[in-house]
Amino acid sequence: MINPSRRQALTAGLAALGAGALGGCAGTAGGAPELSAGTQVPSTTQALVADGKQALERLRLGNARFVAAQEQDLDEGIARRVAVSKGQHPFATILGCVDSRVPIELVFDQGLGDLVVVRSAGGALDQSVTGSIEFGIAELHTPLLMVLGHQRCGALDATIKALDANQRTSHTKGLDYLVHTLAPAVRQVAGKPGDRLTNAVHANVALTLTNLRQSPVIGPLEKSGKLHLAAAYYELDTGRVVLL
Repeated sequence: MINPSRRQALTAGLAALGAGALGGCAGTAGGAPELSAGTQVPSTTQALVADGKQALERLRLGNARFVAAQEQDLDEGIARRVAVSKGQHPFATILGCVDSRVPIELVFDQGLGDLVVVRSAGGALDQSVTGSIEFGIAELHTPLLMVLGHQRCGALDATIKALDANQRTSHTKGLDYLVHTLAPAVRQVAGKPGDRLTNAVHANVALTLTNLRQSPVIGPLEKSGKLHLAAAYYELDTGRVVLL
């Protein structure tokens, strides 16, 4: 059976944590969870969330625990494994990068059956990636779709270097496709103030969401209020996830 402590509903007291990392803008001090030494971050419920906003709150609290090194005792044992083998009810679909430093379930302190995670280099979209996202939303009924970029993304850094060198081809068609797919974000931020790579990551997240909204599955669900979309950025240095 699922640990009863994880069945507890979210209470109004959770709001005392403030907006937390998932409430601020990337790179700003206001986005960091204010946690003094010894502060305990509440765990979240294993029960189904009612909507995308509750799903986002659950991710926020999980990331706050991760940042504070207060990860909960997740349901990853035999009982949980058997339970999810009979059926799954994930509460969010997340598109992230393949970067080994961004293990999405760990970043949000979630366990077996909690998240539908789709990963590609730089979060690049193709038919398989888009179809996988649509599956999580339409078939598994996740009320939240998050696109998660991250600090010092290698795929976007490689795209910047390829464009700067006017390098139109590489050793493989796969890498060429990545550069072609990620290039619009790099071009969009050309000449803008601030860190070029960070700007490109932010732009790529926004462009990816724009493209996903064109999906005949995702667009209508968002318009009907059944699906919430979120853009986010993971800081490798701090472990924080901040909304864009």
